Amino acid sequence: MAIEILPADPPPPKSSPLADLHAALGARMGPFAGWMLPIQYAGILAEHAACRTSAALFDVSHMGQVTFSGPAAALERLVVGDIAGLRPGRQRYTLLTNEAGGIVDDLMVANLDGRLHLVVNAARTEHDLRRLAQHLPAGAEAALEPDRALLALQGPAAVTVLARLAAEVAAMRFMEVARVALAGTVCVVARSGYTGEDGFEISLPGHDAERIARLLLDNPEVSPAGLGARDLLRLEAGLPLYGLDIDDVTTPVEAGLTWTIGKRRRMDWDFLGAMAIRDQIDNGAPRLRVGLHLEGRAPARAGASLAAPDGTDAGTVTSGTFSPALGRPIAMAYVRRDLAEDGTELSALLRGRPVGARVVPLPFVPHHYPR
Repeated sequence: MAIEILPADPPPPKSSPLADLHAALGARMGPFAGWMLPIQYAGILAEHAACRTSAALFDVSHMGQVTFSGPAAALERLVVGDIAGLRPGRQRYTLLTNEAGGIVDDLMVANLDGRLHLVVNAARTEHDLRRLAQHLPAGAEAALEPDRALLALQGPAAVTVLARLAAEVAAMRFMEVARVALAGTVCVVARSGYTGEDGFEISLPGHDAERIARLLLDNPEVSPAGLGARDLLRLEAGLPLYGLDIDDVTTPVEAGLTWTIGKRRRMDWDFLGAMAIRDQIDNGAPRLRVGLHLEGRAPARAGASLAAPDGTDAGTVTSGTFSPALGRPIAMAYVRRDLAEDGTELSALLRGRPVGARVVPLPFVPHHYPR
């Protein structure tokens, strides 16, 4: 008699330390990367507008926060950025790569008094930790900090709001990171974000997250915002989302992220996948990530096919939406290298109907990072 082996039930979604606050604020919740998170509160368009014109507070506690112990050279074997040259009090956006040059994850690395603090994507946290454990030498270790929360205060009023709790944040530069006391809680504050606007990301103990979040929301400039507005903002800012716009078969060259490869790293080429990436830098990649403006009002969603003027396959849309900032549909896509020049006319297949699309520069909406 054969014994049927049933698939195991997926684990229930994890809850943020701010779950009670989300409920109190009437958030519409939904699953994302193994977590139950707020999708929207007052509405995606209202939250988008709040971030563009004032300030919005996002709960991004699902992101993996990792402490790295050991020499920076050990981590550099796995990422493309110059980590050894990262000065205390600074952070850097970089990429974990595999042997074929594909992007395993994109992450932030901060130097906090000589110890490295990593923020990785929620859906890749466990995978990244296994990969780090596999490749790191003796004496180097990456440990998850499961009891921390992460808040993102974004928008032109963010600095004014946060300075009411800690005046020193007003002097922080873009991509600077520091330990800052907010209402008695020591936090790790970075002047960075994922919206294209000025703002801060605040790492803090989970048990203090709701208290600090409520203090920020008490400011009239601040509105709570969910993942819906966050995705809209990052797409307007031309920022890739792991799993849609970049993945482990996409190289930094294809993704338009060659700038993340540090100058010193281009001399040594001693990270995983370096030779494959170097070959594409020297000889060109077969496809490239581009921005698209679409005709009409209907957005192109991930997976929509693109055609060249001669009817041949041109590529595929990876992210698309209707941009309230521009009043038109926008998308990011991978297209053949010969079709990636700005101004190239293509067509997107939407519900079986071809719609005009034109290659445009990224970002769609200019960044407003402090310089």
